[in-house]
Amino acid sequence: MNGLIGKKIGMTSIFDAAGRNVACTVVEAGPCVITQVFSEDKDGYSAIQLGFGDAKSKNTSNALIGHFDKAGTTPKKKVAEFRDFESEKSLGDVVTLEDVFTEGDKVHVTGTSKGKGFQGVVKRHGFRGVNDATHGQHNRQRSPGSIGAASYPAKVFKGMRMGGQTGNKTVKTTNLTVVKMFPEKNLLLLKGAIPGHKGSIVIIENRQR
Repeated sequence: MNGLIGKKIGMTSIFDAAGRNVACTVVEAGPCVITQVFSEDKDGYSAIQLGFGDAKSKNTSNALIGHFDKAGTTPKKKVAEFRDFESEKSLGDVVTLEDVFTEGDKVHVTGTSKGKGFQGVVKRHGFRGVNDATHGQHNRQRSPGSIGAASYPAKVFKGMRMGGQTGNKTVKTTNLTVVKMFPEKNLLLLKGAIPGHKGSIVIIENRQR
């Protein structure tokens, strides 16, 4: 599947041909450098590894510096593999926006969701809360309530929805439409929202190629 590594810039809105206001996410997609080529004969599968975003040499291990030197490029912040990349590319080639996407394509976007820390059940799972504060309740409006049954089974089942770490997980948003492209600025406008904060790294896969 063809794709690129990119960076979430933020959100905006545009008017479509029917005059409707469409919420969009702006993503800086590429340019990416091919840092490794995998083949069926040597590696058992066909793929390419792309690198995105310049990293400082002092923050990069010597092994990775050597890896990037083979591709004739500077150290990169993020690398990712794309299986069965359709375009014929070789080591060190640059892959741009126009090589992978066209307006109207459907894409999948993978990123890390915003971390929200330890949260209770109301925010984490959308519980209603007790609410009836006058009916014998005291400081329990956002309590999860009972979590067990009785003396049998005398345990809390795995998967019980309780408070805990929220966000900061890998999330994949599927079937987003490429509304508009600005190749000269390496910018994509995707219809809808994608996971992550502004400036976070995302992986965009073109499901139609």
